[in-house]
Amino acid sequence: MHLNPYGADAVLLAVNLVTHPASTPAELAARCVESGIDESHVRDGQVTDDDVATVRIVLDEWLAVVDASDEQKRVDLVNEMLAKYTEHPRLTNHAGDGWHMHYRPFRVPVWRLVATLISTGTALHLAGRGISRLGRCAMDGCDQVYADLSRGGKQRYCSPACSNRDAVRRHRARTA
Repeated sequence: MHLNPYGADAVLLAVNLVTHPASTPAELAARCVESGIDESHVRDGQVTDDDVATVRIVLDEWLAVVDASDEQKRVDLVNEMLAKYTEHPRLTNHAGDGWHMHYRPFRVPVWRLVATLISTGTALHLAGRGISRLGRCAMDGCDQVYADLSRGGKQRYCSPACSNRDAVRRHRARTA
């Protein structure tokens, strides 16, 4: 069975790259491979400085989706990314390991691969889990992003550490 690289893993890659930006081609390639992108041109050292710079631009567009002021604005921004970075879906068995969907041509620069994965993954994440399932941490002083993968859709913090710190802060405020 072929796993869907356009799902949660793509959104978590966006969170990862926004939280800890890749600064070199090797670092971007490693992060892509760690997130499950199994493309030969990512593994074979074909990631360039231009890929790193362009992925940062794509991530700025993605942050606009995260920070959208309302549902319609978020949808409009995701649709703009989809129009810009994806193509009609197609079945492919390019690696000989089973048929699966692609939303791009087979050979594209790494930045375009990442842009396609993030835009499609974000659209599927929001449509499947809920349009509000991206956000910024609710902890005062922390503005890290999160993708809400929780069952109940109530995530408000980027990490358990921020959640715990905020709980302690609220407890101390109540008991002071």
